[in-house]
Amino acid sequence: MSSTSVATPAARRVVFPFTAIVGQEEMKLALILNVIDPKIGGVMIMGDRGTGKSTTIRALADLLPEIPVVPNDPFNSHPTDPDLMSDDVRQKLLQGEDIPTDHKKVEMIDLPLGATEDRVCGTIDIEKALSEGVKAFEPGLLAKANRGILYVDEVNLLDDHLVDVLLDSAASGWNTVEREGISIRHPASFVLVGSGNPEEGELRPQLLDRFGMHSEIHTVREPVLRVQIVEQRSEFDQSPPEFLTKYQGQQEELQQRIVNAQQLLPAVNIDYDLRVKISEVCSELNVDGLRGDIVTNRAAKALTAFEQRTEVTVEDIQRVIVLCLRHRLRKDPLESIDSGYKVEKAFARVFEVELPEDATETNGTGQKLGARS
Repeated sequence: MSSTSVATPAARRVVFPFTAIVGQEEMKLALILNVIDPKIGGVMIMGDRGTGKSTTIRALADLLPEIPVVPNDPFNSHPTDPDLMSDDVRQKLLQGEDIPTDHKKVEMIDLPLGATEDRVCGTIDIEKALSEGVKAFEPGLLAKANRGILYVDEVNLLDDHLVDVLLDSAASGWNTVEREGISIRHPASFVLVGSGNPEEGELRPQLLDRFGMHSEIHTVREPVLRVQIVEQRSEFDQSPPEFLTKYQGQQEELQQRIVNAQQLLPAVNIDYDLRVKISEVCSELNVDGLRGDIVTNRAAKALTAFEQRTEVTVEDIQRVIVLCLRHRLRKDPLESIDSGYKVEKAFARVFEVELPEDATETNGTGQKLGARS
């Protein structure tokens, strides 16, 4: 099978198709942009229980094309790209050995809440290392997640130290394990997706800021849409192969758009004046550090590539800026206005555009306080 093909319904795991998911456009867009450019830095999805967070992420992993890998390699090493291969494979490449190539589906790794640091990062067998003189390394979940998606449900309940480890690996693309003077590192380049329910506590602002994008999702309120979602799920459960066949064309089309966007991304340009205005918005909102500026630039370029264009427009920036900045604003415990509205307001002022008609102040729970023009 070629590296850009979708598996036939009969051959692939039964996963609800991404293109059949109704609503939650904000979450879907954030996930797609991170797949186009993993350097955006992942997505934090906060929302009510039962809103399809896990279903959507699994569906995205299943949608993506197969990737070339070195057979039987625990790190999913790329056969030709040195930045995405383990030290062993790179050594063989430097020695001129022939590196075999296989293809496999992009993996989505679930990180269980009770996972230990050893389970996540991997362990070194000291006894074997000392007795046999080899670096005996037992890979962890970060190794399995290389070149895939790492999903952490209830990330706000995970130990802060572990969240730090995940974010470090996601940012650097490498995981280093050190024990008793022995050090091993391996590629760990993945799209980090965290999800959580705000009722169970927020992430510390320092950790939240390190997620590239932040998507807020709420339970669908429109009765017609709710009925559509329930009927679709029922239809899928009754006959998955039939349901998958129905969406096969849309799945292939979206997959091809993502592949094309990944290839087009290096050619996308964002005008200097637009970059200055993005930084002006960040400055006006008192966003700490430069992550907000960098991520907004990257996300706007990824969206432009997804739309099959090479010049970023004001509309592209408008579509991503709330996702990139809403979680970076300095928190005031007495603040009752939703931070997404504050970002939209600052954007409209700096870019001299009108606020969208549906821009509203909310009380932080998604409940509208009144539309603003």
